Amino acid sequence: MTLEQLRIFLAVAERQHVTRAAEALHLTQSAVSAAIRALEGRHGIALFHRVGRRIELSEAGRIFQAEAAAVLARAQAAELVLSELGGVWRGTLAVQASQTVASYWLPPLLVRFRALHPGVQVRVTAGNTTSVVQALLDGVAELGFVEGEVEEPALIQVELASDQLIVVVALDHPWAGQGAIAPSRLTETAWIMREAGSGTRAAFELLLPRYGIPPATLDVALELPSNEAVLAAVEAGGGAAVVSERAAAPHLAAGLLACAGVALPPRSFKALRHKERYASGAGRALLDLAR
Repeated sequence: MTLEQLRIFLAVAERQHVTRAAEALHLTQSAVSAAIRALEGRHGIALFHRVGRRIELSEAGRIFQAEAAAVLARAQAAELVLSELGGVWRGTLAVQASQTVASYWLPPLLVRFRALHPGVQVRVTAGNTTSVVQALLDGVAELGFVEGEVEEPALIQVELASDQLIVVVALDHPWAGQGAIAPSRLTETAWIMREAGSGTRAAFELLLPRYGIPPATLDVALELPSNEAVLAAVEAGGGAAVVSERAAAPHLAAGLLACAGVALPPRSFKALRHKERYASGAGRALLDLAR
């Protein structure tokens, strides 16, 4: 098994398409197909199901995908270490970030980092706080950026920027333009929530007991996997939602949503890294810039 075979497998698995993977890797379709056949033939297992003209990951393929991603990430980290030891910063820095951070706070920081260190490619994967923590534990990423509370003793946490949570509603919602709303009234409306594992959802659910509201008593109408999906559902009249002020700002400025008068405390964005893994110079530089 070679790193190139793993790279090809991951490209095909991500796209569920051999031709698109070949185009992304600048390889011929036959070379990509041969690499997949070699992996499958050597180990006597089907990594993909061939369904007509389509391919789908098999259960074995899904299990192997996580392992292959971890191995490739560690290889790229090792390459970065060697380049730094040789006095040249060149390689790939693997970063994972929760959606709010990845979409609204991290991009300007990465542009500045790229200008300072053009030889380092930063590969960012967006998820939620839970998936970011797992990626750091598995060695898939060197740095993580989240907005949620993290209780993991193996990770170092560094507080960064402050972020304000707000409650948004549709323009015709009873809370729109109503002024201050007592926390005790949070049970009066339906809620659109992010998925379990989201830092934004976790922060809101941690606040509810302070107001005497068990999280299970909220009327959760929908659970959606992204900030934009949540905002679109609120705009359509699905209920209220708690989101980052950064995420809601364009919708509020365009007059598509209203900010309800529910006072919520600020929270912090955090950088995470593993205590026992090597901290590359590129990773340290990005963290210093984030501070």
